Amino acid sequence: MKIQILGTGCAKCNALAANAEQALKETGIKAEIEKVTDIQEIMKFKVLMTPAIAIDGKVLAAGRVVSPEDIGKFLVAAGGDQHG
Repeated sequence: MKIQILGTGCAKCNALAANAEQALKETGIKAEIEKVTDIQEIMKFKVLMTPAIAIDGKVLAAGRVVSPEDIGKFLVAAGGDQHG
């Protein structure tokens, strides 16, 4: 499973990445976090506002910092393996 944080590295993008890391800790789900900062790559996701979060290539939220709890729900819904 891959979590992609889409954004240019602004404070909100960094907060979203930290929330994703927190969600992984809380759920015990194993996933890779990738920060996508290249604007051309971000545009491929058809995202109009950053930060955005995608799981396995599917954008689940854009234009806001999603809470660790909501990211955890996204991960479980995406079929993440919970350990612990």
